[in-house]
Formats: sequence, C-alpha cells, structure tokens
Amino acid sequence: MSPPRPFIDPATGGLDTAQILSEAVPLAKLIGVFVAGSLLPYAIVFFGSEGSVPGAVLALLGEFILAVGAGVVLMYVIARGIRLAGE
Repeated sequence: MSPPRPFIDPATGGLDTAQILSEAVPLAKLIGVFVAGSLLPYAIVFFGSEGSVPGAVLALLGEFILAVGAGVVLMYVIARGIRLAGE
C-alpha cells in the first residue's frame, strides 16, 4: 500500500485544512521575517535618499535581503516537502 498523501484527509479524500494551516503559518512567518528585514532599507530610500548613491546601495541591500529570503524559503519548502513525503 502506498503511503498517505500529504494534505489529503484519508477518511474523506478531501483537503486536510488543519494540516494545511499548520504548514502555512510557519512558512508565512519565515516570509514575513525577510520582508520585514527588507522594509527598512526600502523605507530609507523611499523617504530620504532617492536618486543618490547611498539610496542605490540601500535599494540593492533590500533586493539582496529578498533574494536570500527567497532562497531560504525555497530550501525550507523543499526540506519540509521531503519530510512530509516520508511520514
């Protein structure tokens, strides 16, 4: 017999919303950490130093934080998917 599929309720065959929410909340928090981290450089650029060299550096810093965050979130999703498939 094949292992049960993640996010599917074996009794009803429908979506297991409790499991979906239990996986979505930590993922949303992880995304929020990186978005919040990039808001400070973007806010400084938006409100104070548009068109200047420090503004460009801060904008690049914000982009870097978001790029690293996207990588971390992707690695988390892949690792968590592998773990769920093994359960």
